[in-house]
Amino acid sequence: MSLSTKYNPSEIEDKWYQHWMEQKFFASKPDPNKEPYTIVIPPPNVTGVLHMGHMLNNTIQDVLIRRARMQGKEACWVPGTDHASIATEAKVVNLLKEKGISKKDITRDEFMKHAWEWKEKYGGIILEQLKKLGASCDWDRERFTMEEDMSAAVIETFVDLYKKGYIYRGIRMVNWDPEGKTALADDEVIFKEVNSKLYHIRYQIEGTEDYLTIATTRPETIMADAAICINPNDTRFDHLKGKRAIIPLINKSIPIVEDDYVDMEFGTGCLKVTPAHDINDYEIGLRHNLEAIDIINDNGTLNEKAQILVGEDRFVARKKIGKLLKEAGNLVKEEDYTSNVGHSERTNAVIEPKLSMQWWVKMEELVKPAYEEVMNDNIQLIPPKFKNTYRHWMENVRDWCISRQLWWGQRIPAYYLPNGEYIVAETAEEALTLAKEKTGDNNLKLEDLRQDEDVLDTWFSSWLWPMSVFDGFKDPDNEDFQYYYPTNDLVTGPDILFFWVARMIIAGFEFKGQKPFNNVYLTGIVRDAQGRKMSKSLGNSPDPLELIKNHGADGVRTGLLLSSAAGNDLLFETKLCEQGWNFGNKIWNAFRLVKGWEVVNAEPSVAAKKAQEWFEARFKQAVAEMDDHFSKFRISDALMTVYKLVWDDFCSWYLEAVKPPYGDPIDRETYELTIGFFEDVLKLLHPFMPFLTEELWHQLGDRDEKDCVIVAQYPEVKAYDNEVLEKAKIAFELISQIRNTRSSKGLSPKEQLKLFIKTSDKSLYKEFASIINKLGNLESMEFTTDKVDNAISFVIKSDEFFIPMEGAIDVEKEKAEIQKELDYTKGFLNSVMKKLDNERFVQNAPEKVIEMERKKQADAEAKIKTLEDSLANLG
Repeated sequence: MSLSTKYNPSEIEDKWYQHWMEQKFFASKPDPNKEPYTIVIPPPNVTGVLHMGHMLNNTIQDVLIRRARMQGKEACWVPGTDHASIATEAKVVNLLKEKGISKKDITRDEFMKHAWEWKEKYGGIILEQLKKLGASCDWDRERFTMEEDMSAAVIETFVDLYKKGYIYRGIRMVNWDPEGKTALADDEVIFKEVNSKLYHIRYQIEGTEDYLTIATTRPETIMADAAICINPNDTRFDHLKGKRAIIPLINKSIPIVEDDYVDMEFGTGCLKVTPAHDINDYEIGLRHNLEAIDIINDNGTLNEKAQILVGEDRFVARKKIGKLLKEAGNLVKEEDYTSNVGHSERTNAVIEPKLSMQWWVKMEELVKPAYEEVMNDNIQLIPPKFKNTYRHWMENVRDWCISRQLWWGQRIPAYYLPNGEYIVAETAEEALTLAKEKTGDNNLKLEDLRQDEDVLDTWFSSWLWPMSVFDGFKDPDNEDFQYYYPTNDLVTGPDILFFWVARMIIAGFEFKGQKPFNNVYLTGIVRDAQGRKMSKSLGNSPDPLELIKNHGADGVRTGLLLSSAAGNDLLFETKLCEQGWNFGNKIWNAFRLVKGWEVVNAEPSVAAKKAQEWFEARFKQAVAEMDDHFSKFRISDALMTVYKLVWDDFCSWYLEAVKPPYGDPIDRETYELTIGFFEDVLKLLHPFMPFLTEELWHQLGDRDEKDCVIVAQYPEVKAYDNEVLEKAKIAFELISQIRNTRSSKGLSPKEQLKLFIKTSDKSLYKEFASIINKLGNLESMEFTTDKVDNAISFVIKSDEFFIPMEGAIDVEKEKAEIQKELDYTKGFLNSVMKKLDNERFVQNAPEKVIEMERKKQADAEAKIKTLEDSLANLG
């Protein structure tokens, strides 16, 4: 068999993914004899393409699902996409514009036909891209939030909440997108730093020649002012209490009110209150019963209530108002000012806070079970620091605006009667029946009813996702829902903790009386080396598919995970993927080494037997470490454990200890044990590097199409011999010191050396003598009670080692090196003693920690004595 020198991922990835699909390894069905393990994918927008955040998120999910599958659980990972009302509608509108068609010139049905055509053509791109990453989703279960059954669930829950009194229709303040002409959820608003102007405007005190000055960034809204507000504790304005002021340009009288909200340090300490165009002003308006005057149209232009500049765009009006104020003598000054301004995530338009008639969900009562279940850890947030964030949001929850002024989405099931009243029902036919009962008019017809034009917020469908993907509304007693729900783990980003995660928990308890998942693993945000969030606009986000092409899916997965602890942002650099590829190449070369050995029937060497005993214990230790890491969702730590096991323990120590001299054969027993160890390592590594491990699994043995590592039994936690591991650690440190001595003294690796050991315990070195002699390339290893003249010496713990040199050594140089090590060890001892001399540390630290520090003290003191003796011996 001819094996390429370098690992080439492109030759194997498509092959194995196709094989897994053909063998239905990703498919899942309820099995009462197996424990279910379920993940539902955070559904990416149907408009989306793969970005680095998706890569990290879905790699973690794939690691969890592959490990569960190998553990014998019924692993089910449900994929799907979100219909993304705003983003998709914008895409379709732009597509129609390119064809010379305006949305306002076609019917709703015609628009929906174009939208579905667009979805069928482009909607599955991101899921296909996830396959390149190795995502082992059950693709037969793929769902879409606007498919018929899932839409029916959305309508059913709307009607249910309305009947319970949780949904109402009313005029309230919303985030308004003047370009998309729709209300937005808070998470659909992106705040950006914008350079603007702070305008200082004079308002005359009514009935006097006095003025007060207000600082504002939005002079175009002064015509909507309902009051001037001062802080009741601000003595500068005591003389204004109970007075009124005149709005410049329109000469309208408004009251001066007092409210603690006013920041006495900002601007002039006075605030103009515009209830219709600022959420905080709106709250002040409610407290003081002020009129809300909406002067801005849905498209961002000024309307008739503005009285002046009617029809002008708000930003054009801002400049013109500034000029008019200056001409009227009411503009004191302009100054440059930087502020955070909300922009629409989809259209990039500046958000307009606006009073609008919308549909709302009352949240105060609904959130209570969801709040308690997270606070009592029945649902775990990982890392737990996010509990505080969750608590703050839930304790300060506001009613949820769920209507969107769009056509793509689930249409609100409210039907208006000719008299303006409305009926809420799941179908028009049911609404007609209810309307007849309500009005007593049996002559009403379907055409007399008009359905609400708005659609529901996309989150109002995705908050049902863990239930609706298993048809938990259409058929709540079905086998899938009963078996897979509640799901196990949710992997998502902290940026949607409230908008999606919290709402799913709310929905789970409200509609099914139970939690939707057990754990929520919150990944960090992928940032560039400068700490900036990756985005298309900054051009700092690499193309994930290009990364996979250049470094292999396994290399990219490994590179991402090595630096992505839960909840901590990942500073991504391409070299991380190079590190992942190098790791894959290291394993590939280890495989080439093993498969290149000639095998004969012979007795194993003493070194091979000792290496086998040690590696078996080390492997079991690694399995236990990884199990602990996974139980705490320390995925990157679990990968680092197997990374070190493979790179350091298996490749650098074990294979070196058992490999025969160049050109010699290996005994069959050692070879077969080595193949077994290699296969065990591949099992541990498979969830992280699925493609390489599957390829090597089949290269290592003659296997049929179903005997794949993806379904091999994952290694179980077992007891291991810790004593042999502790001894081996010292033996390997000794070998490293011998190699370092060769390197620092310019000695050839092929030159055999003599080693003398001054120790009170010879057993360890005798036990590992075969490995020390082989890997240290020693001519002999002897024990001594005295110093050895004309020798290089070093210390490990309290033992001293001597390597005689053939010629005279540079005594001064040797003394300098020993002194350097002595100074370092004394510094280390000093740091240990500071801890042990600290009464608070000794009283509060666990006994094991104290014991470890005392051991460090004893080792350091013994080493210092040995080093001082070595210095004395050198004269």
